Amino acid sequence: MPWPSRKRDKGAVSDKKEPDAKIAKTEEESPDTEEEEKSTKPPAGSSKSGWKNWKKTKESDTGGEESKITYCHWLLKSEPESRLEKGVDVKFSIDDLKAEPNQTTFWDGVRNYQARNFLRAMKLGQQAFFYHSNCKEPGIVGIVKIVKEAYPDHTQFDQKDPHYDSSSRKENPKWSMVDVQFVRMTKRFIPLSEIKAHYLAHKADGGPLKNMMLFTRQRLSIQPLTQEEFDFVLSLEEEKPH
Repeated sequence: MPWPSRKRDKGAVSDKKEPDAKIAKTEEESPDTEEEEKSTKPPAGSSKSGWKNWKKTKESDTGGEESKITYCHWLLKSEPESRLEKGVDVKFSIDDLKAEPNQTTFWDGVRNYQARNFLRAMKLGQQAFFYHSNCKEPGIVGIVKIVKEAYPDHTQFDQKDPHYDSSSRKENPKWSMVDVQFVRMTKRFIPLSEIKAHYLAHKADGGPLKNMMLFTRQRLSIQPLTQEEFDFVLSLEEEKPH
């Protein structure tokens, strides 16, 4: 039996640990106009201060040329702790994903237009961070990949589902979902508080996380990442937690 809704775009609540990084009950709605980016090799690691040594590594790989800023990676938020929504438990942790057949499942329940557009922009093989939200310690716990591109979300037509949408029609479905597969756990848990510290530093000095949607568009449960953002956050798994 498939798990209940992976995302609560319509019914999510704030991350308890970091009130600044909220998943609110109603996400902002705006169209997705971002482009895709060329893939580059992730950095070997980074220094305690974060991005300066990472930048040197990046420039040595690319000859110092700045690539076009586009999105080709993702961050998917899901709740690892039980919470009832219209009588249905929407809990879904990365361990739940690992327990699925072939460690694969559909990512359903998205009810925000911009988040839906991001889902529709996902391509086969693209990777995403699995982010635990609305819990004692929110943050990144693993990596998944897209194994089926966007198709109609069946829960929009299920009157028993908490994300049923009576205005959606089967001949023209409003909502989409993708299939994701577990790739691996991150080498360590990367907490929101740590990512936020880097974001604030990069916002001041122009580092790769300066525009990260985790902080500029906190309410979205589906968020795109640039190659630089993905690479930098991934490099944090090599560092000892501070």
